[in-house]
Amino acid sequence: MTTILVTGGTGTLGRLVTERLRAGGHEVRVLSRHAEPYAVDLREGGPGLTAAVTGAEVVVHCASTPRGGDEKAAANLIAAARQAGVAHLVYISIVGVDRVPLGYYRAKLAVEEQVAQSGLGWTVLRTTQFHDLVLQVLQTLAKPPVMLLPAGISDQPIAVAEVADRLTGLALAAPAGRVPDMGGPEVHTLAELVRAYQRATGRRRPLLNVPLAGKAYRRLQAGGHLTPERAVGTGTFEEFLAERFPARG
Repeated sequence: MTTILVTGGTGTLGRLVTERLRAGGHEVRVLSRHAEPYAVDLREGGPGLTAAVTGAEVVVHCASTPRGGDEKAAANLIAAARQAGVAHLVYISIVGVDRVPLGYYRAKLAVEEQVAQSGLGWTVLRTTQFHDLVLQVLQTLAKPPVMLLPAGISDQPIAVAEVADRLTGLALAAPAGRVPDMGGPEVHTLAELVRAYQRATGRRRPLLNVPLAGKAYRRLQAGGHLTPERAVGTGTFEEFLAERFPARG
């Protein structure tokens, strides 16, 4: 049995990783801002963080937010992990963080570098966007009478359960550094994803492709966030939608 700390262990990915590790008989500690007994804001650190990592052999770092503070959180976590003698730090990142100059991506890349330079045994896995996140984006786009889509953008969504399986396996293995990226099974244009969403939900909206400006947009148009050569996922977005929105009676 291994003692493992999962940061962000109540989130979309962290919850599934926690379930899988516990099912394997491991002692899992869940660190989240509101989850006792390890209710810790990693950006602030402190005694709660020290208690969470003390005695842990592996840390799986899933906690992240586009609102900022990931680099400070990682610095606090790494310092505490070093002091506690953690053997393995596993970090989940995003495909394209080194190619697409979005602020959140830059922060994720900076955390990757912190992990690699931490002096700890480490593993980093990059994946494409989860089905759940793509759905959230589409639901937001569907609120106005017309769905405005950034022109020329595609995505390669992946099932979060498959990422959880892979991350669990990496946590229980030896540190491996940067492992091969993990992408969803299919690359779809945003319009194709929208049409699948509309079929599943019955929500009809006219679509309007809108060209945008900026370096990040051009990199997204060029597929900087995609990894078609690593389309190792199996669950499709259509299958995800069918489960989330059962056929209406």
